Amino acid sequence: MDRKRVWRWIRINTFINKGKKVRYIRKKNIFAHFGEKSSYAPRKIPLYSDLISIGDNVRIAADVTFIPHDMIHAMLNNHTSGEYKGYREYIGCIKIENNVFVGSESVILADVHIGSNVIIGAGTLVNKDLEGGYVYAGVPARKICTFEEFVEKRRKAVNYPEEFSRSGDSVGSEFSKWMWADFEKRHPQG
Repeated sequence: MDRKRVWRWIRINTFINKGKKVRYIRKKNIFAHFGEKSSYAPRKIPLYSDLISIGDNVRIAADVTFIPHDMIHAMLNNHTSGEYKGYREYIGCIKIENNVFVGSESVILADVHIGSNVIIGAGTLVNKDLEGGYVYAGVPARKICTFEEFVEKRRKAVNYPEEFSRSGDSVGSEFSKWMWADFEKRHPQG
């Protein structure tokens, strides 16, 4: 890792306030584009981050990995048989359109375009273009349902009383008690 990348890693990981982190990402042009109302939770800055474009209202969860390159050329060029020479590094862009959520620990490989209105489940491997308007999950990524179907399911899934809200990194004791009681009702021990 070169000094510039190490310094950026240190600076990004010292910002607790997400607004400061995003301002730093934009100020230093860490990505080719970093859209409005977008957030970036990973601690790592990807290699060749200037080949990554992130649209508006994109949420990148913790531990998402962007890989705009591979190292296969090095293995081929140093193959023990000596018969493979002259291979160059494979490098590609990654473009994420607007209104996208990328779940924790997902991996996005080089030369991938992710359309608008997409949700990518945690732990998903994105190794090909993802058409807009769908939810994807799995290794490799596959369509699960439409974006609109997910929105409707989510509307029904969030069932806690409106008077409850979280504060910082905690839901508070009353909210926590309510959530556990609701969980136990829906998941009775057999």
